[in-house]
Amino acid sequence: MESRPLRYFVAVAEELNFARAAERLGISPPPLSRAIRRLEIELGVTLFERTTHSVALTPAGEVLLAEARIALDALQAAGRRAQRAAAPEPKLVLAVKADGDAGLLEPLLERYAAEPAAVPVAVRLCGWREQPRLLRRGEADAALVHEPFDRTGLDCETLAAEPRVAALASNNPLAARDRLVLDDLDLRPGELHRFLQGKRSEGRDLAQLLTLVGLGEAISLLPASVADRYPRPGVVYRRVVDAPPAVLAIAWPQQSRSTATAALVRAAVAVSEAAREQPERAPSVRP
Repeated sequence: MESRPLRYFVAVAEELNFARAAERLGISPPPLSRAIRRLEIELGVTLFERTTHSVALTPAGEVLLAEARIALDALQAAGRRAQRAAAPEPKLVLAVKADGDAGLLEPLLERYAAEPAAVPVAVRLCGWREQPRLLRRGEADAALVHEPFDRTGLDCETLAAEPRVAALASNNPLAARDRLVLDDLDLRPGELHRFLQGKRSEGRDLAQLLTLVGLGEAISLLPASVADRYPRPGVVYRRVVDAPPAVLAIAWPQQSRSTATAALVRAAVAVSEAAREQPERAPSVRP
């Protein structure tokens, strides 16, 4: 199966409209329709239910869409990795959310630099939940990412599991308590899920979010290490004793055969084990 009909299929499956898909692909609708028909004949299945007013995926189309996305990402990733490998000075790209490394990034890079297979590391700062996509597309070789995440095509090792704290305005009545429970936060349905998925208020970064917290316009659940690394006037951190832990992992593509990436994973695991062996210290959750 060639990649072009798969790209055509994905465009139609995502648009559910042949005219819009054709415009997106830069072709006219008739050849697009013919290409989809040929793909259906080749596979021996019907991919779309078509009427004069609508286009919908069949069960076979749903399955192919998921697989086609993976296949197309893998093709793009192979090309990008080959291009980076041919660079005069190859680098290993590590994707990290700026405030999402649990304090492990610097010791990890230091430990990795001592590995015989180490190469220069380019740290790519990215948004929440962006790391798996960068790995699958070949734009990163490894990533520090919080669970849960889409593991399709990826391997991972858990590095840290830390309690969560609530970030509150210092004049919030809850700030007078030493510890909180989730019910104290009075989260609306779905809010806890968004917090634990790492989705923050309107996509703001941590600095913007903590500004809103200090103004009393937001409350957020964060990994406890944030309390030590990001003290802010007007913001206090309180342990939320029944919140699930924030779990940090290092992830990399399953098909990776890079000795440099393997060395980075070993360094990350060693740093996390060393951190766990240190005497546990309560996070700074008092102002």
